[in-house]
Amino acid sequence: MTRLLKHYKEQVVPNLKQQLGEENVHALPKVDKVIINMGVGAAVADRKKLDEAVDHLTLLSGQKPQITRAKKAIAAFRLREGMPIGCRVTLRGQRMYEFLDRLITLALPRVRDFRGVNPKSFDGNGNYSLGLNEQFVFPEISADKATLTQGMNITIVTSASSNDEGRALLKEIGIPFRNK
Repeated sequence: MTRLLKHYKEQVVPNLKQQLGEENVHALPKVDKVIINMGVGAAVADRKKLDEAVDHLTLLSGQKPQITRAKKAIAAFRLREGMPIGCRVTLRGQRMYEFLDRLITLALPRVRDFRGVNPKSFDGNGNYSLGLNEQFVFPEISADKATLTQGMNITIVTSASSNDEGRALLKEIGIPFRNK
């Protein structure tokens, strides 16, 4: 059992029971999946940049990412339909908790001028999205060997029915929200 999953079962569940007034453990919100997406616009001109992004995402997630392709052709961007333009990975279970633990304890504190994540980035259903400007905040990726500085979008999908429930869950898990 990962450290974050153990923390969730031993401390987060009792705290959420008290905060939300629920007795049933199954009615409490939980993290369902984490989706990591890297859009590599430079892949239109150079395929090697997409390969490097795939390698970095494989290192971060522990599984092989899916290549995303363009849905429409856009002449101004020299983009044709079906061209590879990014990669994404969906994490569940053990790998999801391991990634979230590394994100909270290692990566977010290494972000330059970090004061917390935006508490307003919820979608209305309790799911949270955040963006990182570079992948080098994770210790697995060496800045010396990489030629591409690439950002990523991270979406944390929860079973919460409202933003307040999702915020309470993520705050208890340890996501550092910015003070208002």
